[in-house]
Amino acid sequence: MLQPQESRLSILNRWMAGGTPTPEDWEQLAAAILADGQRAKALAIAPENVLEVVRSRSRLFQSTYSDVLQYQQQELHQQDDSVLETLWELWLPLAQQLAASQEQLGRPLIQGVLGGQGTGKTTLAAVLRLILAKLGKSTLCLSLDDLYKTYRDRQRLQAQDPRLLWRGPPGTHDVPIGLQILDQLRQPQQQAIFVPRFDKSAYNGIGDRTEPERVENVDIVLFEGWFVGVRPVDPAVFDGSTPPPIQTPADREFARDMNAQLQAYLPLWERLDRLMVLFPVDYHLSQQWRRQAEQQMIAAGKSGMTDAEIDRFVEYFWKSLHPELFITPLTTNPQLSDLVIEINADHRAGAVYKPESQARKD
Repeated sequence: MLQPQESRLSILNRWMAGGTPTPEDWEQLAAAILADGQRAKALAIAPENVLEVVRSRSRLFQSTYSDVLQYQQQELHQQDDSVLETLWELWLPLAQQLAASQEQLGRPLIQGVLGGQGTGKTTLAAVLRLILAKLGKSTLCLSLDDLYKTYRDRQRLQAQDPRLLWRGPPGTHDVPIGLQILDQLRQPQQQAIFVPRFDKSAYNGIGDRTEPERVENVDIVLFEGWFVGVRPVDPAVFDGSTPPPIQTPADREFARDMNAQLQAYLPLWERLDRLMVLFPVDYHLSQQWRRQAEQQMIAAGKSGMTDAEIDRFVEYFWKSLHPELFITPLTTNPQLSDLVIEINADHRAGAVYKPESQARKD
């Protein structure tokens, strides 16, 4: 059985250098895959098919690693063993699973991706798009942000409800347009589709719609956002003790109203064929990650928020849809989501499992 991390990496590095995979390589990597029972189960890998999985994954690895490493280096200025390991252990099998699911479905697949800031939604979508292209699949990345209402509509909305301080909470999106686009994308025989896009820099950062993107013949849609797939909870949870920062009667009223707004998004979630949850091991990490991002922007000579402003910003979204109330339940309910990827403090993927009761304890 393959135990040391260096052994797995040495095999992958040897392949990168032009080495030919050997039966011993496949056997060692197969043993390592089966050793993580939760992940193997989540990715439909069993002793009966593991060797074929490894062989097909090794072929895909050799055809994609250079493109993925180039993306990591150019876009994220990152290239180390963790990228190679994540490619082998997560990105490749995810792409293969998506391609197989789409072929079995017989029409374009809509994959929901739920994750907050710092969980790696953008990187995941970009890398999956690269890999899926090698599998002959055309992929569209669509964000919940692309469905924002126009600048003028959101200004009118804020005038009606001054509590809507920032774009993002439920109610600030154009759900009918989202339904129209997803219904068009789900059709087996697609005509040209004009997908909405959003420019966050417009109006000094308030944002507005920009020119739509013309697409056609899409096989897989990666529909991502910070509350994609999130469903309303029993309003009674806001009557008693609530997790901080939902503390005052006004906080609870705001949370209750945002919960009610989620009802309008349920038809969107019904268009999803699958939902994966990028789940931080501690939801407070989003605050830390936001601070890091702002500090990097300031260091690059751009404007950024102070720590106090970041705290108010992040807590605002916790007040609207608190992670403990709305996201944690998705990680244990197989009727609401299909896959959970835990995200560690260093932004790397941790445990991968199918949502089921006590999944992480099996």
